Amino acid sequence: MDIMVLAIEDVDSPERRGFGSWWGRDPRLAKYAYQPGRSLSPVDDMPVETELYELLGVPASASENDIKKAYRKKAKEHHPDKNPNDPRAAQNFQEMAAAYEILSDPNSREIYDREGMDGFAGPGGRNGGMPPDAADMFAQFFGGGATFFDFAGGPGTRRRTGKGEDTEIPYQVTLEDLYNGKSVKINMEKEVICGTCNGSGARGNAKPKECAPCEGKGWTFTQTQVAPSRFGTMRVKCSECNGEGSKLREKDRCKKCKGEKTVKEKTRQEIFIEKGMPDGYRIVLAGAGDQEPNIPPGDVIFRLKTSQHDSFERSGSDLLANIKITLSEALLGFSRILITHLDGRGVSVSSPPGKIMTPGQTIKLRGEGMPTFKNPDQKGDLYLVLEIEMPNTEWLRSVDQAALAKLLPPKKANIEPAPEIIDEVRFEEAELEDVRARYFPASSDFFDEGFASQFGEGDEDDWEDEDEDNYDDHGMGGEPECRPQ
Repeated sequence: MDIMVLAIEDVDSPERRGFGSWWGRDPRLAKYAYQPGRSLSPVDDMPVETELYELLGVPASASENDIKKAYRKKAKEHHPDKNPNDPRAAQNFQEMAAAYEILSDPNSREIYDREGMDGFAGPGGRNGGMPPDAADMFAQFFGGGATFFDFAGGPGTRRRTGKGEDTEIPYQVTLEDLYNGKSVKINMEKEVICGTCNGSGARGNAKPKECAPCEGKGWTFTQTQVAPSRFGTMRVKCSECNGEGSKLREKDRCKKCKGEKTVKEKTRQEIFIEKGMPDGYRIVLAGAGDQEPNIPPGDVIFRLKTSQHDSFERSGSDLLANIKITLSEALLGFSRILITHLDGRGVSVSSPPGKIMTPGQTIKLRGEGMPTFKNPDQKGDLYLVLEIEMPNTEWLRSVDQAALAKLLPPKKANIEPAPEIIDEVRFEEAELEDVRARYFPASSDFFDEGFASQFGEGDEDDWEDEDEDNYDDHGMGGEPECRPQ
């Protein structure tokens, strides 16, 4: 599948919300859930349920073209960008998208008309589950809680029985994107069922012939070497018919798809990066994957990958930044803009009067961290680690050093009592990384961690007790060491 990002639009609305709770908690959606005693068979050719049709505002007899037009009109009307003051706009938009994905596919619409939402529930449903994959779709839209769409395979499964293959794409985002939210419009090219042959691959009423090499089974036997002088027989998919057991002759193939049953089609989609989404979050375009005959299409999944930021580091809902202040600010205080935030605001901070700042000291700015995912009105905290810039040699030469010495605290005296032997050694500057590199193979961020493993910090399991080797097999100590009395 070929995917190209066309345009990016920032979502500035402070009212953009995460998709809310769903079945059972949302009264509008609770009616979709299973109801004991409800008929699963059509009566007088009428659909068992019409709720999805009502979401799009069309009758159950609407044509495919009518459904498409209604969805486009509703999507435009309820788009979150056009309803910035409606906290449910994003949820309503995605509900309509989910309804359209089901009703726009003839196979899934047929299941819905005949059995309602129960036709997609669990492994017992036709085709093994909802097309498109409702487990991923509704977990994505409505918080990922346990639902009656609990398919076999569990979370993280990339392919389920009776469903097309998913396509997962890493998508690079910045901290600004995750702080402010954004809407991304994309163009995708995917395989869709050929409209000329309806996915049969045949011209007119032509029928495929039984594959001769596999005798219609779709597989053949092959020998493979499993050890020196030993061979085993294994079953493999027939390469002649691609495992289908039958094959169309060249003259019987559809002119449009050339017998491939699918053709390429360009579509336009839109995804929403909500405020506070965590790194690695999966945005699912349900049913947007390549189509195959007789099975629902898979999903296109964008997995968010956060780029490294020049000023901020993220830890959950909190942010961390290093700030440089001058020596005079450390001693006499400061009141100025310390940093430009992710939304472009300047953050001004004033230190308490008479408070001396020390190197490495951390200050906390409450409510200035990342928005909380699904609840963007609540934010974490921003932690600023202070780094004190010492004046350079030119500054020192430009001031009266004797007067400066009187203003500064006195120098420290020699230690008392003085050692018996004192050696004078030469002063020489060096880099700590240079000496550490000689003995410790360090990673690139080794010196950012405070040298925990070198200076006795960290997990106790990282340390080995030399005395442990002196214990015998019975857990008792080894031979006692005799000490003179």
